[in-house]
Amino acid sequence: MKRTFFLIIAILLLAPVFSEVYKTGVTASYYAEDFHGKRTSNGERFNMNDYTCAHKSLPFNTILKVTNLANGKTCEVRVNDRGPFVASREIDLSKAAAIKLGMIGTGTTKVKLEIVKKGPNTKLSQQTAASASKIMAKLNGGNSATSNNSKTSTTSKKPANLAPGTYWDIQLGAFSSKENAKAFARKLSKAGFKDIVLQTSASQGITRVAIKKVPASKVTDTQNKLTAAGFTEQSLRQRKD
Repeated sequence: MKRTFFLIIAILLLAPVFSEVYKTGVTASYYAEDFHGKRTSNGERFNMNDYTCAHKSLPFNTILKVTNLANGKTCEVRVNDRGPFVASREIDLSKAAAIKLGMIGTGTTKVKLEIVKKGPNTKLSQQTAASASKIMAKLNGGNSATSNNSKTSTTSKKPANLAPGTYWDIQLGAFSSKENAKAFARKLSKAGFKDIVLQTSASQGITRVAIKKVPASKVTDTQNKLTAAGFTEQSLRQRKD
């Protein structure tokens, strides 16, 4: 009887751990030094050397297996933060995870996400997920609507007419935390970009980071340099002042 019991235990321990495919072909980015030591959404201190990640809705302490579809490298991370607050990105990884996945050079990459273990759906997880959803709704609204009193008008990344003599702001990010916006601006500055401005919308509760007043003749070149530096999320606003 004992032998049978221990045999069952051994089989269970040696059995492979199955994971559930959550999403595939989605974009991952990473965050590092500028956020190291700051509070995450679940109250922890962000440690860029731990295998953690930010996700907009999955419960905290969910364990994800992340596969870099460009090179096949994998790692497991634990959800302890909310974000990234960019519509086209699914997950923000710690620097340690980004290194293991071989994506430091590119900044972003397409990944497959598998749920190894789902965390408990606590009240904090639900509240922060709801807040993240509201932030994304505000950001999407901010990118598609323009107030009659606004000094800028929103257009697509490649507007139909970059008329000579016009000036444009290139928006690169929008954040619910002004401190995070400042950290992102410092990252831009370290990459060699100038004329960086923070634009805070009190009504929406977000701070946008942009490169201001770029002449139409230099917009395409500036966008190409930004993309080459890993700042791929861009939108243009024509200045009216």
